[in-house]
Amino acid sequence: MIINSILDTDLYKVTQQQAICQLYPHAQARYTFINRGETPFPKGFEKALNDQIRMLSKLQLTDEEAKWLQEKCPFLTPVFIDFLKGYRYNPKEVLAQTTSKGELCLDITGPWYRTVLWEVPLMAIISELYFKLQDSPNITSRLNDARHKASIKSMKMLNANIKFADFGTRRRYSEHHHDGIISYLQNPNLVGSSNMYFAKAYNLKPIGTQAHEWIMFHAAKYGYGDANRMAMKKWVDVFHGNLGIALSDTFTTDIFLKSFGLEYAKLFDGVRQDSGDPFEFAGKIVDHYEYLGIDPRSKTIVFSDSLNPTKAIQLDALCKTLDIKCSFGIGTNLTNDIEGIKPLNMVIKMSHCKPYGENGWLPVVKLSDTPSKHTGHPEEVALCKKLLRIS
Repeated sequence: MIINSILDTDLYKVTQQQAICQLYPHAQARYTFINRGETPFPKGFEKALNDQIRMLSKLQLTDEEAKWLQEKCPFLTPVFIDFLKGYRYNPKEVLAQTTSKGELCLDITGPWYRTVLWEVPLMAIISELYFKLQDSPNITSRLNDARHKASIKSMKMLNANIKFADFGTRRRYSEHHHDGIISYLQNPNLVGSSNMYFAKAYNLKPIGTQAHEWIMFHAAKYGYGDANRMAMKKWVDVFHGNLGIALSDTFTTDIFLKSFGLEYAKLFDGVRQDSGDPFEFAGKIVDHYEYLGIDPRSKTIVFSDSLNPTKAIQLDALCKTLDIKCSFGIGTNLTNDIEGIKPLNMVIKMSHCKPYGENGWLPVVKLSDTPSKHTGHPEEVALCKKLLRIS
């Protein structure tokens, strides 16, 4: 069994689940797998994947895990943690098939408060199974080399006094390798992990921010023009200042900043950069804070897009120059940086939703600061661009 704990997922999915339970208990959601790298999947993959999906239904939150959540995640309410104790993955919500050409077709459909948890474990399973079914000579030696390489990266960031977190669950080589990497990364500058299982196991801070689907859903419910503002408002309604990093690039950062006025720029601790040019982004965010009369030194940029230690060190130097705090979430570069292995270029994104549980699915889209990362039906993407006046 690849996923051995219900906590072997990212915190941001669980925090979002609480918000959905509280605000949108009748909403429905549909997600789809997007194979950006057009990687063909090997023979036998469909059966192996569906076997793992069925096994996920056996997972449940233990009393010990619930106690840890209560102690380390005070923004999770006792009511929600009790709900999570009763939560079980329902394999009927997932349809996974491979074609004769090795294309993976995967869809998730059901109540949003339930289906929101599928993305991260499914991606971790897909990644691990893909590499497990490949013929990889000398893989044990290469994995050991990767862990040694990770320790060198860790020391490089320690010497530069760069604080960073593990964001590597979704495209990791395997759960076992992820565990090994964390053990090799132990130093004072590893401040946390998005993965709750490893945060608990290694006494790290569980770290999470908003997900793109949170803003995408609010676009369907309130319209593209009000999506960012309403997503922030509803987030504050649930978490009251906790988890205060806003996600900026669901409909491009320029559109986000139009909604990120004085009220929300003061309420939120900072913003997360997840696409586009991070160096340009940093300057744009500092300029925006200064325009609003907010001291950038009181705010933080969380960088999380395709990071490696060298880029993190460069961005840290830039942020020192700009007088703004920064932190770094490093993912695949730590958990799947193995000689001769190419990580899967894949995502699972919400494609449709029913905000009120009514008949008729509404399409949702994401317009990244990196155009190749746009998701959604082309006609809806074009409509979104027109409404938001994005060229």
